[in-house]
Amino acid sequence: MTDQFVTWTEDGVERSARWGSTSGAAAPKRVIVADDTTKADDAYRLACEGTALLWRGDFHNGRQLSKAVAARMDRKPRKTSDDPATAFHLHRQTQGRRARILGMLLVPLAADLSITLRRAPEARAALTDAFGIHDMPSVRSLRDVMGAIGAGEWHRTGVRIDALDARIHPVFGVFSPVRGEYVDLVATAPLPSTTSAFDIGTGTGVLAAVLARRGIRSVTATDQDPRALRCAHDNLTALGYADRVKLLQTDLFPTGTAPLVVCNPPWIPAKATSPIEYAVYDPAGAMLEGFLTGVAAHLDHDGEAWLILSDIAEHLGLRTRGQLHAMIAAGGLTVIDRLDVKPDHGKVFDRSDVLHAARARETTSLWRLRRR
Repeated sequence: MTDQFVTWTEDGVERSARWGSTSGAAAPKRVIVADDTTKADDAYRLACEGTALLWRGDFHNGRQLSKAVAARMDRKPRKTSDDPATAFHLHRQTQGRRARILGMLLVPLAADLSITLRRAPEARAALTDAFGIHDMPSVRSLRDVMGAIGAGEWHRTGVRIDALDARIHPVFGVFSPVRGEYVDLVATAPLPSTTSAFDIGTGTGVLAAVLARRGIRSVTATDQDPRALRCAHDNLTALGYADRVKLLQTDLFPTGTAPLVVCNPPWIPAKATSPIEYAVYDPAGAMLEGFLTGVAAHLDHDGEAWLILSDIAEHLGLRTRGQLHAMIAAGGLTVIDRLDVKPDHGKVFDRSDVLHAARARETTSLWRLRRR
């Protein structure tokens, strides 16, 4: 992709810097300088009009301004609908608008990715892990910068995984396994064999690690994202399973067959708007369909495919149970068992969430499938 630049006028001089965006958003066309004297109402109005604000004030004041702009958006009544699918799409539109407006508050970064603002945190390591080094000054949204800093903290502290009696350390852009119920399903389902297994879309490597811990002697874990594979390598090495898990960059399946093929695809068939969202949103259900269509050819005789999937899409009106069964049948597969668990994450109990009705009914399942 061709480098993009933002330009603005400051102290009567036209200036520019490289533009960076995690979501791939285009560089803003209109940029003005803002500082500690900028009022939240003005910032909100300008952002809604498409004018970005390059922050030159105190870093913490910039964060407070961003929160104040967000509060003004939250005051507006949200559009909703009694139809679950319509309510979901309206929710996504609201999320998208919120991200665009908050993305209009920009911060300057030096060539070494230090934040050139008063009282800015020392975050070069986190920003370098997230964005890489470009050897020239750049500008990014405060939203991007805070996301990278947060991801750095997630990576440092890790996520406790009871099934491993250890922590998994996600990195920026790789989905954190914070919903432990699907990991527990893989940790307890009866194994068809302990010789080998494939883990499709490994991410942090958490399911590959669980399979190795359960005694499977050889696991091949795949992912398309080089960042995910590096993350999985680091986690598996720290856990002591690197010698039993082979990592492979490919779309879905490795060559050959195995007695067990595991996949936890994104659960919601909808458009993703940033790289991290591809762990949650599966545009047009492509990964789910690709797995179910192709897995039979990669199963040993009497081998099992484990599909770990929430039914949240069904409660949102985005997919029916009948459509899922039709995909399973079209892949030449039959269901031999289904293990269910109810999620217990915070949003299940958050009645203020516009999707609460669907989340309260959600079940996560491990579908045990065989060739017909």
